[in-house]
Amino acid sequence: MGIECRCRAWRAAPLTLALLAAAGCTGSPDTPDTPGKPAAAPSGSGAAPAVARVCAQPGAGPAKAPAGAVTVDPDVVGDLAEKTRNSPAGTTFWLRPGTHRLDPERYAQVMPKKGDRYLGAPGAVLDGGRKNAYAFSGTAPDVTIRYLTVQRFVAPTDEGVVNHDMADGWVIEHSTIRDNDGAGLMAGARQQVRANCLRDNGQYGMNAYKTGNTIRDLVVEGNEITGNNTGDWERRKPGCGCTGGVKFWSVDGAEVRGNWVHDNRGAGLWADTNNNDFRFEDNLIEKNDGAALIYEISYNAVIRNNTIRRNNWVEGRGSAERGDDFPFGTVYLSEAGGEPRVAARTDKIEIYRNLLENNWNGITLWENADRFCNSPANTSSGDCTLLVKDKARCAKPAIARAPLYADCRWKTQRVDIHDNRFVLDRSVVKCTDKCDRMAVLANYGTYPDWSPYKGKRVAEAITLEQHNRWHDNTYRGPWQFVVRDPGQVLDRWQWQGPPYRQDTGSTFATGRAGG
Repeated sequence: MGIECRCRAWRAAPLTLALLAAAGCTGSPDTPDTPGKPAAAPSGSGAAPAVARVCAQPGAGPAKAPAGAVTVDPDVVGDLAEKTRNSPAGTTFWLRPGTHRLDPERYAQVMPKKGDRYLGAPGAVLDGGRKNAYAFSGTAPDVTIRYLTVQRFVAPTDEGVVNHDMADGWVIEHSTIRDNDGAGLMAGARQQVRANCLRDNGQYGMNAYKTGNTIRDLVVEGNEITGNNTGDWERRKPGCGCTGGVKFWSVDGAEVRGNWVHDNRGAGLWADTNNNDFRFEDNLIEKNDGAALIYEISYNAVIRNNTIRRNNWVEGRGSAERGDDFPFGTVYLSEAGGEPRVAARTDKIEIYRNLLENNWNGITLWENADRFCNSPANTSSGDCTLLVKDKARCAKPAIARAPLYADCRWKTQRVDIHDNRFVLDRSVVKCTDKCDRMAVLANYGTYPDWSPYKGKRVAEAITLEQHNRWHDNTYRGPWQFVVRDPGQVLDRWQWQGPPYRQDTGSTFATGRAGG
């Protein structure tokens, strides 16, 4: 992604500890240099050290069929789909140990009924054989899948293997969803995704999209999300914005907590287009090729107590080597901010008590002056802000006057960044330039010709007028600060001085190593 992402922008009580214990996780991460394992968070970071180590230590399902369950035989091809068809709603199915297969037809997927429950015995695998497109489909609500490995299905791009039709109320727990094309799973309203291994899928671990934009109250907790986007879709379709560990689209209310998100090609977590009321907390996000977290044309979020390390090395370095001076951040807010008129548990974006260590750049607040409702430069072309229901209203001459002048534009505003620890050691990141930046900036507005946002208006607003504030943070390493546009790079004294007056109460140690 890297510069491609920027180009695209231009045109319940916490259950983490219980889940980690159920998944066989430990509370003491391994040393930083152990490949494929989480590194320990430095003391005092405020970030939770426990991670969801479920791919190496998956939870084990029941060794015997529960009372009343229908037993599914791996030696009978298509047995799971057939018994689902012939059983009433609310049936529990127990899949015996072994490899279960569907009929060798593209659309031979399982079609659950309301309230069906699928439990895998230890060693139970549902294998699509690179022939079946989907594993579980249909619109039946309140389906449960536990302790099952689902692998080698071939869903098309932007579609998913589990809950393909985005039904509501599904619970997917203690399962391994791996080596599939498309997304490992889709999402519906009230979906709970807990203690799963989502790995090595062709596009996403999960694509949280539902036709009609009706996903509400989504829980993503205690999962290991790793190695996804094996198809490298951002390179195959530059600017598609269609890759990462998890992508969220128009989700209203989400808990994303206690996950280990690592080694994905592209971004780790990416919320894009009119998401609202998110909490990202207690996650370990590390070694993703792109940003750890992108929050794009969305509203009202809390990002707290996360450990974020060694992200964006591939895409950040690639962008810099191409000569691009845009400070693409490891935490990247693109036209996303707090909005009191959109109902949520907060009316701002608050980023606090996180550790960001040895990433390529820090936090970037960006706003595209040319991206607004009804503009040809808005790549989310069918969408308007949540404040304007009819995008046709965002046109001249009305757009130049209140309230549309403010309401037709997604604004990066009311972002409060405090009590974080930012550590950068260039010898670890292996960089000499363009990896050491915080930023709050916009482009010079030029397009379309009827735009009321031309010139420096948006750059001045995001930098000085929209209540974006850093304060009471701790910095270790040679940090710089970008304001208004990529060409204005400040040292920390200029950043703290007038007219910016940022990072009041923050402390700085500017040696080579972060410490």
